Amino acid sequence: MAQLHYSINRRRLRVSEHVRELSAGIQLNHRAFLQPVFADASLAERAALKHMPGIYSETEESLLRGMVKDIQSGVRKFLLFPVPSEKQAVPSQFDFVTRVLQRVRAEFGQDVWVAADACLCAYTPHGHCGLLDATGTRVDNHASVDCLANYALRLAQAGADCIAPSDMMDGRVSAIRNLLNAEGYDQVSILSYSAKFSSHWYGPFRDACHSSPGKSALGNRKSYQLSPANAEDAILCALRDAEEGADMLMVKPAGWYMDILLRIREQVNLPIAAYHVSGEYAALEQAVGIGLLDRERAHLELWTALKRAGADIIISYAARNAKNWIEQQNF
Repeated sequence: MAQLHYSINRRRLRVSEHVRELSAGIQLNHRAFLQPVFADASLAERAALKHMPGIYSETEESLLRGMVKDIQSGVRKFLLFPVPSEKQAVPSQFDFVTRVLQRVRAEFGQDVWVAADACLCAYTPHGHCGLLDATGTRVDNHASVDCLANYALRLAQAGADCIAPSDMMDGRVSAIRNLLNAEGYDQVSILSYSAKFSSHWYGPFRDACHSSPGKSALGNRKSYQLSPANAEDAILCALRDAEEGADMLMVKPAGWYMDILLRIREQVNLPIAAYHVSGEYAALEQAVGIGLLDRERAHLELWTALKRAGADIIISYAARNAKNWIEQQNF
């Protein structure tokens, strides 16, 4: 009897668009995207953000108009960053963001889902994410957590569906969860920036929020944000936030920390968000601008990689293009 020889031919699953779709393990869905938006109390009209094509700091009115267009493009989920017009050493004036949230809720009802960033960096004159002690050389974690929890309550009362604490203070998830529950806002979820690294990729965002931390004796955020060299710290912070009551976790920046994303995915059974941050977005767009990359393909490839690493949720400044790009992509 003649011996049969079987060829291991993987290419049969690549020969056409149809079979590539059938065999793809990763499927992008625009419904899993959040669009970051900025509302700046000091603006009379919207202002383009430097190095971030298509992204603006919005007035209250332009924010609402932009959300209408985003909804038409398939976006229903937003991450709101408020930029107040005045700075305070101990922030207590949150009327601008609460008014914005109330207007968004009145305009769109439950047609949109809004996560409100909860941090103090845009409010404080020194640009740090928490309150500083009397010496100005150390973040007062306990006082910061109290302030953040009260801020989170104000956001929930104004209509936020989700609180997204980005400050990296110890214990803030527990404090926020306990206060929201005690005040009857147990339905409001928490998307914790659980693995937020001290990164060089936040520059355009800090310009937008006027939140550079270089105006104090504590000149950087390394004492409370994660070190890029300490992976175990990131994993432990994610596990802690999950135990304290976070409903969703985040890895930030996304593209440079996919190993962290994968490790958290293997240990936590919660939705995980990957935030493709301002500097990452700007770098990609700059490469597009000089003809090095195709914009649509570059974003789609990145998003696919984030999903492959374990992301359930993608936060991208290009999220408003996701529905169209995903529908038109050729595997």
